[in-house]
Amino acid sequence: MTTAKKRIIFCDFDGTITVNDNIVAIIKHFNPPGWEEIATSVLSQKISIRDGVGQMFRLLPTSKQQEVIEYGINNVQIRDGFAELLQYCKDEQIEFYVTSGGIDFFVFPVLARFGIPEDHIYCNGSDFSGEQIEITWPHPCDGHCTNDCGMCKTTIMRRFANGHYERIIIGDSVTDFEGAKLAEVVFSRAYLTEKCKELGLPHTEFTTFHDIVHELKKERAV
Repeated sequence: MTTAKKRIIFCDFDGTITVNDNIVAIIKHFNPPGWEEIATSVLSQKISIRDGVGQMFRLLPTSKQQEVIEYGINNVQIRDGFAELLQYCKDEQIEFYVTSGGIDFFVFPVLARFGIPEDHIYCNGSDFSGEQIEITWPHPCDGHCTNDCGMCKTTIMRRFANGHYERIIIGDSVTDFEGAKLAEVVFSRAYLTEKCKELGLPHTEFTTFHDIVHELKKERAV
């Protein structure tokens, strides 16, 4: 008799849990000179996401710390059905982790409202001790990833072997794509959907978290 694998969810934050991309919104709001050129270099893959995000925040002085933090927290719009997904995970004993390229000063306070413990949140850090804001990278790529991710989602996922877990990823962007290749179940929107279609990777599109709860219930009923 085989034991069923334990389901585990790895969920992106910006553009997934949230409707908007908070990093882009923060930089656009404060509009430091030179940020658009850096963003273009990231999108064209001339520089890594880690380098790009680091360079953009380095354009902001730490004298604006409180303004940046308050805007980062207050600007967030949560996607419909998120609280219901968390309740479903609790009821079904599904482990829920947030794997985010976002930054601790807005990710932690926003998710604290939903009772998600910090040890279930993987994101980038921040340092306001100098003259410019510095982003720190506590979760770098392991030896299996060479993408210079900053916050490496596949490194986190590899800690939960597929022999024991049914790994479910929920995401929307290029940063979720490598993780989608490892996952047994993929819930996608936006750019991640396009990439999954391009490479024929099985996926289920979603608009709200209600869609995901519906699909998880349907799968469990089979």
